Amino acid sequence: MLSTIAAVLVPALGRLSVTSETAGPVGPVGPGSIVAANHSSLADPGVVLAALRRLGTEPVVMAAAGLWRVPVLGGALRAGGHIPVHRGTTRAAGALDTAAAALAAGRVVLIYGEGGLPRRRDSRDAEPRAFRTGLARLAAATGAPVVPLGQCGARRLSSGSTAKQLAGFATAPLRRPTLHVHLGAPLHLPGDIPEATAAAHRAVTAAWRTAEQHCGRRGRRGVGAA
Repeated sequence: MLSTIAAVLVPALGRLSVTSETAGPVGPVGPGSIVAANHSSLADPGVVLAALRRLGTEPVVMAAAGLWRVPVLGGALRAGGHIPVHRGTTRAAGALDTAAAALAAGRVVLIYGEGGLPRRRDSRDAEPRAFRTGLARLAAATGAPVVPLGQCGARRLSSGSTAKQLAGFATAPLRRPTLHVHLGAPLHLPGDIPEATAAAHRAVTAAWRTAEQHCGRRGRRGVGAA
C-alpha cells in the first residue's frame, strides 16, 4: 500500500526520474536483495518507494519503530509487513532476524545504512554520513546481494523546521523540484563487518553522486525551459 501511495503522490510533488546500472529480465533488484539507500529527508522513503515501484519492486522497509505509533501510517506499515527497528534497545537486533526471514522468503528489504536523518536544516543534498553496522551484519548473515541506491532532491520537498517541512510539501506541486534515484550494480559485501560497512558506504555514495549529477542536469533544463 505504501508503494502504491508513493507512486501516485511523489510524481505529483516533483519531477521524478530513475536510472540504473543494471539491465536484465528481473531489473536491477532481484528477489531476496537488500537495497541500501542514503537517508536525507522525511520525504525520501516516499521517493525511493516510488522509484522502486516504477522498476517493479515493492520492498519491505526497515524503519524507526516510532513510526508504527503514527495514526494511519502505523496501520499501513503493519499491513505491509514492514520492519520496526527499536533503536537503542535490546530489541534492535530482532529487526535483523525479521529482515533475514523476509529475504529468505524472496522479499526485497530496504535499509538505511546511516540509521537516521542528518540534523542540518538547509535544503541542499550532501553525501551519505557514516554507516552503522546493521547493513553489513544483515548481508553477512544472509549472503544477500546489496543494491546501492542514491537519491537526491528529497530535501527540496522536505527539510528544516516543522513549519518549513509543511510549507515545502504544500508548495511542491507548484515548484516541481527535481528528484532522481540511481541504482548501482548489485554487490556482495566482504565478511569482515568494518570492511563491509565501508564498502557499502562507498557504493551508496557513488550512487548518490550519480543521482546528484542527474538532478543538476535536469534542474538546469527545467530553469532554462521556464
